[in-house]
Amino acid sequence: MSVGAPRALASSGQKPITEILHPLSAAEEPLSATVGGDKQEVGLTNGTPVETSSPASTSSLFNRLQLDDDLEADVRDPYADSSETRDLFVTVDDPKKHVSTMETYITYRVSTKTSRVEFDLPEYCVRRRYQDFDWLRIKLEDSQPTHLIPPLPEKFVMKGVVDRFSEEFVETRMKALDKFLKRVADHPVLSFNPHLNAFLTAKDLNKRQGLALLSKVGESVKHVAGGYKLRARPAEFCAMGEYLDTFNQKLGTIDRIAQRILKEQSEYLTELREYGSVYSSWVGSEDELLRPLEGVAGCVTTSCGALEDLGENMSQDFLPVLREYVLYIESMKNVLRKRDQSQAEYEGRLEAAILRKQEDRTPVEVEKCQDKMECFNADLKADWERWQSNKRQDFKQLLTGMADRNINSYEKSQAAWESLITLLQDKQTEDKTSETN
Repeated sequence: MSVGAPRALASSGQKPITEILHPLSAAEEPLSATVGGDKQEVGLTNGTPVETSSPASTSSLFNRLQLDDDLEADVRDPYADSSETRDLFVTVDDPKKHVSTMETYITYRVSTKTSRVEFDLPEYCVRRRYQDFDWLRIKLEDSQPTHLIPPLPEKFVMKGVVDRFSEEFVETRMKALDKFLKRVADHPVLSFNPHLNAFLTAKDLNKRQGLALLSKVGESVKHVAGGYKLRARPAEFCAMGEYLDTFNQKLGTIDRIAQRILKEQSEYLTELREYGSVYSSWVGSEDELLRPLEGVAGCVTTSCGALEDLGENMSQDFLPVLREYVLYIESMKNVLRKRDQSQAEYEGRLEAAILRKQEDRTPVEVEKCQDKMECFNADLKADWERWQSNKRQDFKQLLTGMADRNINSYEKSQAAWESLITLLQDKQTEDKTSETN
């Protein structure tokens, strides 16, 4: 359900205002409580309030994510589609640099395969730059205000710190754009948006083109009863907000620590390379220690390579996922604010109707506002479930990959140093044999 397609109002007559007011005034269990003077923090699993203790360390974030397979099997994504029912596939790849007298920029190939009747052809291939993806996201946000729009990677980078035309940066951005577009294409509502159709199919994307009818849908959400203070956000949406604040704090802490680890690893790597070069230069002056010294130098080189790979994986795979979810949190908070605005508009119009003493019937504009609010509630709950499901899958894959990469890195170093021990033992045996002879 969405604002673009509101539910049909009951045709059996107008509802009394006392009935329409009841859903907002119904008592609900609070999601936080005071025990012994301390406020107990609330956790949220897939939109359902769950009372938990406040996480005391960074590691407890992973407990809050609830990564066990049994839980994931129990909680079903209401939007989940099997591969057999998917009918829209998109891919972002093949970045190319364009240089002109006015500007330098990167474009990406966007490939589409589909069997939907809304598309004239089964396959499309167009080139898009970052600002085209940004245009699409803005249009989706304007025309589908009740839905969570996936985030884009950050547009601006610090000059002199990150080279936005470097192979590493372009590759990271391309992966993020591909993930953004796949999330939109997999969404049961956003994937049918005409702006997405234009983005995927038009050779020359006319970003000034209206599609004004859909854009106007979101405008009404911005006009809220001026000066009206929201009575109370429903408990389930309060729990969402609290969860997002906690999740954001934990991600920020992990990101800062990871950045420090990367910096320290880079400094350590510099010292380790210098350390290995000393053994390499020593070889020329110690004929009797030639093989052992070469072996140590080789082990240090192997360790350097393993550590360098570990750092690259963290910067290119681990940190981008953290940043994506930080941006996701901001997107979710934005939808929550819009939902609150729709509730405030409804409450304001309802109270105004009561003051006009229209107790016998509910004005049409009040019912429309109620309908809009209910659309927000339903769409937000469904998108929250979908987001939680995606988050679990992403973090399970992220943490599993991190474990595998650490294991591989240490196994490489261990194998190198173990081979050195074998070499030294063989050398010792040779020396004893030569002394005996």
